[in-house]
Amino acid sequence: MYPTGQQLENYAALTVKVGVNVQQGQTVVVMAPVTAAPLVRLIASKAYEAGAKNVHVEYNDEELSRIKFKQAPEEAFSEYPMWRAKAWEEFVDNGAAFISIYSPNPDLLNDVDPKRVATASKTASTALSSYRSSLMNHSNAWTLLSYATPEWAAKVFPDVSAEEAVEKLWERIIEATRIGLEDPIQAWRDHNAKLLQMVEVLNSKRYKQLQYEAPGTSLTVDLPEGHIWLGGAKANSKGVYFNPNMPTEEVFSMPHRDGVNGTVRSTKPLNYNGQVINNFSLTFQDGIVTDFSAEQGYEALSNLLGTDEGARHLGEIALVPHDSPISNSNVIFFNTLFDENASCHLALGQAYPVNISGGTSMSPEELLAHGANRSLTHEDFMIGSPDMNIDGVTQDGAREPIFRNGNWAI
Repeated sequence: MYPTGQQLENYAALTVKVGVNVQQGQTVVVMAPVTAAPLVRLIASKAYEAGAKNVHVEYNDEELSRIKFKQAPEEAFSEYPMWRAKAWEEFVDNGAAFISIYSPNPDLLNDVDPKRVATASKTASTALSSYRSSLMNHSNAWTLLSYATPEWAAKVFPDVSAEEAVEKLWERIIEATRIGLEDPIQAWRDHNAKLLQMVEVLNSKRYKQLQYEAPGTSLTVDLPEGHIWLGGAKANSKGVYFNPNMPTEEVFSMPHRDGVNGTVRSTKPLNYNGQVINNFSLTFQDGIVTDFSAEQGYEALSNLLGTDEGARHLGEIALVPHDSPISNSNVIFFNTLFDENASCHLALGQAYPVNISGGTSMSPEELLAHGANRSLTHEDFMIGSPDMNIDGVTQDGAREPIFRNGNWAI
């Protein structure tokens, strides 16, 4: 079913009040596909009701992006409008809240040279590095959500009509974001409280290593001293709580960039910049990817790993039980926001400074010295399954079960 008017209102209110928690006099920046205009208008209205000073909207059109990737000259992908990067930095400096509506067509660029996509991605990441660092430091409130589009829905539900596919996708979004409930905002407060309970348990354990075992996966991940587990709502630099992801089911922390060894196999497709990478495997030695394979999207994976030196190291580890709402839908969304919240996952690239004690006040060099990875990219990929077992190794060397058969064991 399509969302009712009330459910769409709920979605907008949730985004404003829980997603970024708009404050009096604050600027709100919304980035969205043109098809999400009905939701964007409601978000703008709710933001002004909450006291926003200004709502700045940036629409994007995937078809225009595709035209550029197919027809523009090579040099176009090595340029980024610096006026736009400076505008984003100014928004950050002025304490803006950032809302991104992420509804990609997973097959948009499947017939485009992956090198073009990789060049454009690296160019944008370099130009926006200051803005991106501010968000990863949680200096500003930000949130990511999705809106059902025909192209995305057709990929998720290919065996039904276009209209039915969109309806089915909306059903999943409504369920995952809790906007169909009588009081979605209270439901999210309750959900955040449950995630916080698991965060507190893991932080009390102070594990020095995690050990993963599953079909195709045998991996050890060292955790740096002072690592911090987070999940659900976070506080920005002004102490304002926000939810970076809606939906969210994960608790996550920082691996030591040089302490990852073994092999890990993906369990869900990865939509990377409009190209699908599927059934892939990574082998690590002393934190570095030394070998990899992929049944689909090998060149795209190669380009991802070649972004920079840090792209071959891990920057995030996240735990999500197999018995959780999005996983139980038995739907592959081809959208990392949803798929990563249905599965344990790892991320190649940049680490979140908030995942280590004192990290937000450290220099890049200090973070690196403490084991935090540094990169222009941060790409989550899914590894969880009902066969996943994870052990935590305590400071005195004892092993304790964290996951058994894909679910919490602590």
